[in-house]
Amino acid sequence: MLMHPRLRLTWYRTRTGLVGAIMVAALSACDLPFGLGLPTTRSLESGATGTLVAADSFEITGSYTEGSTPWSIDLQLTRPAAEHVTVMSADAKLEAIILGSNAYFRGQQFLSAHMGSDLVARSFVKAAGNGWWKGAAGHVPQLTELTDGNAFRSTFLGQAVTQRTDHVSVDGIDAVRLSGARGDVFITAQAPYRVLRVRLKHGVVLDGIRDADLRFVNYNSDFRIAAPADVIDFSNLSTLPPIYTVVSVDTSGCARPCAVSALLKNLGGLLHAQGPSTVTFTMTDTASRQTLGSCKAQVVPDVPYNGTTTVSCSIDNVASQQSTAATVTATPDNPGRG
Repeated sequence: MLMHPRLRLTWYRTRTGLVGAIMVAALSACDLPFGLGLPTTRSLESGATGTLVAADSFEITGSYTEGSTPWSIDLQLTRPAAEHVTVMSADAKLEAIILGSNAYFRGQQFLSAHMGSDLVARSFVKAAGNGWWKGAAGHVPQLTELTDGNAFRSTFLGQAVTQRTDHVSVDGIDAVRLSGARGDVFITAQAPYRVLRVRLKHGVVLDGIRDADLRFVNYNSDFRIAAPADVIDFSNLSTLPPIYTVVSVDTSGCARPCAVSALLKNLGGLLHAQGPSTVTFTMTDTASRQTLGSCKAQVVPDVPYNGTTTVSCSIDNVASQQSTAATVTATPDNPGRG
């Protein structure tokens, strides 16, 4: 078929443009040879280090094992010196806020496991409840090799890298995996090349933890980390809720009914508790160990730290001959923070 020269030129240009578009689409759908179009390993490492160093804040979530106990962790870090971390195991939870040299903790199971077994220590645990208490910042793991950019590079990058894998997905984000003897580091495939994930190799212990699989998220977010209110300071027991102990029991007024009283001392303070403390008086037959009766009294009003007070009540339906052969005990119950 004959074609006018101008039509032939137009058709040629159209076909050339179409072929070019197809070639561009085909090339964009696959990697260029020799790694062309992919970020260099040096760029990835520099970006990962730089973003960790420069970030005002970021969050690390995931799991690890310490000793023989698996833990989950959620760590929010705001520079220069603020952290909010929550760690959980199957039977314990600990939350901590670190502001410079000050540290605040919350977690009744954790506190209970690290206090003594005597009655006073148990009273302190119950009084603290699920409230915040003040502790030493040194008790919080620093995880420096995971949070400090330069330490991170020395641990995982540079000469530590032995293998690179491109186009790995981390939570739907295209990433590059840099692997070495200590672990796998997943970095975004696009600038600024942030760290997305760190997975320690089995058997590697880092900052006291092992078998860690951690996500790095929420770069440069405002976590609003602040000191909690109503903090308990175990070095200053007046910051505790009331903790009453029994100094003595008086049964001199025991007739019918049997009036009993107890002198109490507050080892704690006046911090608000979930309810008033109470004292239960129990009369027990000395020979048979059978309970003959009981009564309960509230401690109202509270007295300050080291203060004393007296509570009393009457045990009904107790014969005088029974009371002379019986023992009366007083047991305090301090509800604490709850």
